[in-house]
Amino acid sequence: MSSDALNLLFSICIGFALAGALASGYQAMAARSAGFELLLDGVAPKTFAAVPLLVFAAPFIIMRKTLRGTKIERRPFAVVMETVLAGFWSLMSGTFFLMTLRAAGLVA
Repeated sequence: MSSDALNLLFSICIGFALAGALASGYQAMAARSAGFELLLDGVAPKTFAAVPLLVFAAPFIIMRKTLRGTKIERRPFAVVMETVLAGFWSLMSGTFFLMTLRAAGLVA
């Protein structure tokens, strides 16, 4: 495996781990699961505060809704598309997180 492929795989894994940690932390603090419904409260400070959480927790939320939806509905093409979307989103958030750690000097 090339170093570029390994770096991309590591970014995806970091992105999913970060998403899961944020969603689980929110669930522990708020006693309800994080979801895109947090944006439906209109223009309020808590809606704006939910945006950064949802940006980084989105891969976990998408995959959770996908896996729950497969039990209820039979939609194989949608599962593939949602998994690709969550994977790409995880890649981007993991890459941003690693770049931030490198800029802070915490990772070489």
